[in-house]
Amino acid sequence: MDYDKAIHFLYEKLPMFSKIGSQAYRPGLDNIIHICAHLGNPQDKFKSIHVAGTNGKGSTSHFMSAILQCENYKTGLYTSPHLKNFTERIRINGAEVSKEFISEFVSMHQDFIESCQASFFEVTTAMAFDYFAKEKIDIAVIETGLGGRLDSTNIIHPILSIITNISYDHQEILGDTLQKIAAEKAGIIKKNIPIIISEQQKEIDHVFISRSKTEDSTIYFTDDIHIYNISYQQDGLIVDIKVNNEAYLNRIQVGLGGKYQLNNLKGVIKAVDVLQSCGIKINKTSLIKALLEVKSLTGIKGRWQYLSYSPVTICDTGHNEGGMREILSQLEDINYEKLWMILGFVNDKDVSNILSLLPKDANYIFCAASIPRALLAVNLAEKAASFGLKGIIISDVNMAIIAAKANANPNDLIFVGGSTFVVAEIDEL
Repeated sequence: MDYDKAIHFLYEKLPMFSKIGSQAYRPGLDNIIHICAHLGNPQDKFKSIHVAGTNGKGSTSHFMSAILQCENYKTGLYTSPHLKNFTERIRINGAEVSKEFISEFVSMHQDFIESCQASFFEVTTAMAFDYFAKEKIDIAVIETGLGGRLDSTNIIHPILSIITNISYDHQEILGDTLQKIAAEKAGIIKKNIPIIISEQQKEIDHVFISRSKTEDSTIYFTDDIHIYNISYQQDGLIVDIKVNNEAYLNRIQVGLGGKYQLNNLKGVIKAVDVLQSCGIKINKTSLIKALLEVKSLTGIKGRWQYLSYSPVTICDTGHNEGGMREILSQLEDINYEKLWMILGFVNDKDVSNILSLLPKDANYIFCAASIPRALLAVNLAEKAASFGLKGIIISDVNMAIIAAKANANPNDLIFVGGSTFVVAEIDEL
């Protein structure tokens, strides 16, 4: 089986969340346990760090991977979804998994995969574990897919867990309150394993505290970490950091933009400290290099990413209410004449709360990603109109960008987002 046939099998023969939504979700860990047992339990053959959350878990995972790489640990990184190629999901020291490994894995295990009716995410997770074990990595950073408690990644035994922001997303699976969603994310907290909460949220902190007590897990919040003297650069930040009111890093450059990275950064700094007690030594030189060069070290894309500069065109994968609030807050800090927003969403997400946040004086172009789950651009335009948002319909995101640039002034700003899958289809990414 060649790579194209292997990918066709993964995409077309297995239930895939990005295509069919919650129908692809397999609650429970029985299947992934069964698959990994078949593979010889590769997840037990390397150290790992587990990262969950609604927003910020991807950036945090990439930051942590970059830091460990700079300390010369052979570092695995497992994230989802991918933006351009399937191989982005599984990396070692920033290098994507080989097509040959994917072909061999699918060829060898296809019959077994079909026999246990595995989902796309279960197979991809098991594949990552198998790859990391075979390549004898030192440590892996493992990002959850959806939730935490019943997520396929939750069979690992990490040395550290991190939970980032909690916001409303996937309520049909995770619950309709922040407390319920937090409880699902808290499912990654394991006995005697330290847990870091990157962003304190008063209404749900008790959920994590309660779970950590039950599991005898030391919980760390980030209220002792202060980030100040913040300046926003194109594609990045410059900040000062204090820990326990003492200078820690001065005028440090961070290679990912967007003010929402500040909360992620707090979790990362705390993780660096806690890892010392886990036998993972990280010096400040490695930390500084990793924060600056996170993009080149890990290949991360789509986080407050500048696509062009006249007019300024920015994309971001923030795709829920919490993510959009952060995006709009960031836009307020940028000077521009007119705002253009190119937006598309998936059809199984209630976008009303997001649409209610959006500025009515922006020019909108409504688009749709080329996936079965996409909300049709015409339907999005109708929903948007009910919130006083006016614009035009251009379904293809790249054609929408061309149209916006053709009509925008040099001092205007164009934003592209709404869905990870919209951002994934941008040619300039």
